Amino acid sequence: MLYAILCYHDEDFVGSWTKEQDAAVMQKLAVVQNKLAKEGRLGPVARLLPTTAATTLRKENPPLVLDGPYAETKEQLLGFYLVDCKNLEEALDVARDLGAANPGGAYEIRPVGLFAPGRSAP
Repeated sequence: MLYAILCYHDEDFVGSWTKEQDAAVMQKLAVVQNKLAKEGRLGPVARLLPTTAATTLRKENPPLVLDGPYAETKEQLLGFYLVDCKNLEEALDVARDLGAANPGGAYEIRPVGLFAPGRSAP
């Protein structure tokens, strides 16, 4: 089963890291990513640009386009992993490994149902 591991953190805090601090965290995360890749379990990984680069489409009538994220929160979605795991417990283990490499924040683990037009859902 595919699981999305959504990475939340205080964007201002992460943005205040020096290049060296950021590189150190990325290096620790790469260890986890490389292990998953060697096991053939790692799907797409994305680090999102800051929320200042976001645009939101509000589903009003007519639709309204706004600068910035949908809602103000203490932690922002900063990136995600797509990982193939046998079950939720295995996905939680991956999130724990990522958490050990990346201080603070939170991970949301969510099963992924793939959508393919013209095909029925599993």
